[in-house]
Amino acid sequence: MGNFAVVGGGILGMTIALRLSQLNHQVTIYESEDSLGGLAGSVRMNGCTWDRFYHVILMSDTATLSLIKELGLENELKWVETKTGFYVGGRLYSMSNSLEFLKFPPLSLYGKFRLGLTILYASKIKNWERLEKIPVSKWLRFWSGKETFEKIWSPLLRAKLGDMYTQTSAAFIWATIQRMYAARRSGLKKEMFGYVEGGYARVLDKFTEKLIQNHVSINCNSRIVQIETEDMGKIRITTERNYQKTFDKVVLTIPSSEISRICPSLEEQEHKKLKSINYMGVICPHVLLSRPISPYYVTNITDSWVPFTGVIEMTALIDKKETNGKSLIYLPMYVNQTHTFWDLNEEQIKKQTLDSLFKMYPFLKPDEVEYTGICKAPFVFGLPDLNYSQKLIPAKTSVKGIYIINSSFIMNGTSNVNETLQLVDKNLQTVTQNEK
Repeated sequence: MGNFAVVGGGILGMTIALRLSQLNHQVTIYESEDSLGGLAGSVRMNGCTWDRFYHVILMSDTATLSLIKELGLENELKWVETKTGFYVGGRLYSMSNSLEFLKFPPLSLYGKFRLGLTILYASKIKNWERLEKIPVSKWLRFWSGKETFEKIWSPLLRAKLGDMYTQTSAAFIWATIQRMYAARRSGLKKEMFGYVEGGYARVLDKFTEKLIQNHVSINCNSRIVQIETEDMGKIRITTERNYQKTFDKVVLTIPSSEISRICPSLEEQEHKKLKSINYMGVICPHVLLSRPISPYYVTNITDSWVPFTGVIEMTALIDKKETNGKSLIYLPMYVNQTHTFWDLNEEQIKKQTLDSLFKMYPFLKPDEVEYTGICKAPFVFGLPDLNYSQKLIPAKTSVKGIYIINSSFIMNGTSNVNETLQLVDKNLQTVTQNEK
């Protein structure tokens, strides 16, 4: 069978490598970091280990659930009914069920009706392509009205896209509603979220074991600097340490701009499209507290003075034994590549986020903060702007043997694990078919 290289050892690259090895191909993974996992990797914090970035599993995440079962972890999967909060005008509100939605003070009864109508209508749409041509703000204002857009939708869009939401198409909010609506159907109208005991560190350990059992060669700390063709149709990979090896085929899962940089033999139009993808990144402080601050797994924030785009109280979902009895919260900030947050050092980011946290929760005292760390990822997902799908090049490139499957292929979402795994199902056949 074929000899494949997979460049990028995140969940996407690991899954591609596993599927290729199960088809009896010889597979080698190249990962620039010192371990596999990418955005699903873990971090050590004050004596406990949990995910670098917050992750949650929905009952509708069939691809994720299938992988967990394949890794033999289905008995370690826990489901919890969670609550949702909104921070509006300096006050915290619960909006975790229909009654609380109806009582939600910041929105009029008519505004609530328009919001519900928008969600119901979006859940019924099948042809999302036409939404790619409509700005998300225009579409939401039309269906939900000005009041609901400004008080609900605008803050939620900023939470995931920052100020870049103004360039985003309505297909983005359609995909978000589709995923959450499917989760509610699966969860019997309850906000049921899941996690694996031990977090994604546990998943990645089992996943790595599975790859090794399937004879996948794993090369960490191996950044690729060039990929080029050789005579006889082979593809040569060169690492930054000048190690070279040839393969029949190479699958690239790294960010699009990096692909353009290391693959000079691609056609000019391919380079142009790869460089046109605007990536959103995340700067995500994580804080261990000696006490919980709310009953909510997620608190959506509408007040523009708060620098982070939400409060994720992970220990409202996971058992506190995972964090040695402490409360773990994430304070994510989704920003594009030119945002000034990237210029701040860690101490400046910590001060800015903690000062805002104390202002939001005035009962919280500085001595109740036991640990603060920061994780960053500059390339999380491609900004789904107008006509985004037209920016993408096919998985099969113009160069024989070179393929691309990366997070930019998620056309309407925000690169959650389930959507990442679905990319493999959609594109694996293209990679394995014989080329002429």
